[in-house]
Amino acid sequence: MDEDFYLKADDFFRKCFPSGLTFDDISLATRYSEVLPRQVRLETTLSESIKLSVPILSSDMDTVTESDMATAMALCGGIGLIHYNMSKRQQVKEVARVKYHVHGLIQDPITITADKQIGDVLQLIEDKHFQFRTFPIVDDKGRLLGLLPGRVVKKRYRERRVTDGMLARGEVYTICENEVGTDPIKTADDFFSKHMGIHKLLVVDKNDCLRGLYTLSDIERIMEESRDHVKPARDAKFRLLCGAAISVPRNSDGEMDREDIRTHVEELVDKGLDVIAVSTAHGHTKGVGDATRFIRESFPELTILAGNVTSGEGVEFLVESGADAIKVGQGPGSICTTRVVAGVGVPQMSALYAATVGARNKGASILADGGITKSGDIVKALTLAQAVICGGLLAGCREAPGRIIEIEGKYYKQYRGMGSMEAMKEGSAARYGHSEEDLLAKSTPEGIEALKEVAGSVSETIESLTGGLRAGLGYLGAEDLQALREKARFLQVTPAGQKESSPHDVIEVKRSDFTRT
Repeated sequence: MDEDFYLKADDFFRKCFPSGLTFDDISLATRYSEVLPRQVRLETTLSESIKLSVPILSSDMDTVTESDMATAMALCGGIGLIHYNMSKRQQVKEVARVKYHVHGLIQDPITITADKQIGDVLQLIEDKHFQFRTFPIVDDKGRLLGLLPGRVVKKRYRERRVTDGMLARGEVYTICENEVGTDPIKTADDFFSKHMGIHKLLVVDKNDCLRGLYTLSDIERIMEESRDHVKPARDAKFRLLCGAAISVPRNSDGEMDREDIRTHVEELVDKGLDVIAVSTAHGHTKGVGDATRFIRESFPELTILAGNVTSGEGVEFLVESGADAIKVGQGPGSICTTRVVAGVGVPQMSALYAATVGARNKGASILADGGITKSGDIVKALTLAQAVICGGLLAGCREAPGRIIEIEGKYYKQYRGMGSMEAMKEGSAARYGHSEEDLLAKSTPEGIEALKEVAGSVSETIESLTGGLRAGLGYLGAEDLQALREKARFLQVTPAGQKESSPHDVIEVKRSDFTRT
């Protein structure tokens, strides 16, 4: 009976085409449920190697994602895409900050040699901005000689040699790398439980050469995470997952600069990069296809996102070029003016459906990029996509890099489209098909500069969004995202229905406005 009124995605969208529908134009019908929101699982897969416990990515925008945002996103179970409106060297550093945030095994610990003075170590800490003061001491062949404890790295000892304050080799707790086993974190956790007061465990090879370092604080944080409901997104080495975006650089003759791409991506991968995004406003182009194909050939194990597109043909093109996941969306963002300026673009839900059809039998993931303003939009997007990319919803968080501005006692963060004139001047022009020469002449921006009121932390925002997402799946009786896609039934909403969906005919107040007597 209900199937006559509330339709599956194929029936609904094919019936609605060629009309273009976005999030507020549709609603999902409730279904019989035995699923409580707290029972819902939100895991999703971007590629064979990238699995997330929360289906949310932070956008590769210069007022949204740098290392602080990417770190926070990974700790919440998602992943951040670090923008490319910075120097290549700086982007590599930003990726490194995320990958080195919390280590399971520190594979390349910073070491010193026995000929140094304490003053040399203090200078090293100052120059490199290290947050630690304990250093393994090795000889010129990398063999472990001892450990310099942080308690002696003080200015009063600056003239003393490190050998005067170090723990000798026989006093340093070590484990051979072949004894670490298949669960290295458990091995380290068991060690620290047995050895009260010991904070460092060094890993050596059969020749006593230093191979790594465990710290008690890192192990405790990882073990605490294992008990959390939401698992941080980590790689096989227990480092946080991190993504980064690139454009398509070109030589003076207009040809793609293959060496530039190869060198830069190689540097990112060396730091542990997990996901590379070939990010442009128009992804169904020869340049994006060539760049994606080249990266796939050069880095066959690297997860590649590519976009943006709004058609099934665009999805097929990028998948055949080597992309694992496709970014879908042109012009839905709150600060994007592409549809106004260029007169092109497809409302987001219709674009997602077309993209999903193109992805069938291709083994690619679909990422809904843009237009999401509330948790209900995420529920609707995930009926078709594997994950969503958020910009505006995260731009006001304290981890976002936007500049803070005070206006009449309220605090705001700068938020701008990557097609805005200022963003293009700083490096994003290639994203919209412009060159530096174009900007020196005249080009029409496809984005605006705006302000977002300063919000709380990323963790608070993600918790709120996933709370709404869990509620949505509970209403549909869906225990996970795959079940959501199977159970979703759609109906179109009129303007009056849109009004009815939001608070109406009342004066809204905040609970904090009242006190109990």
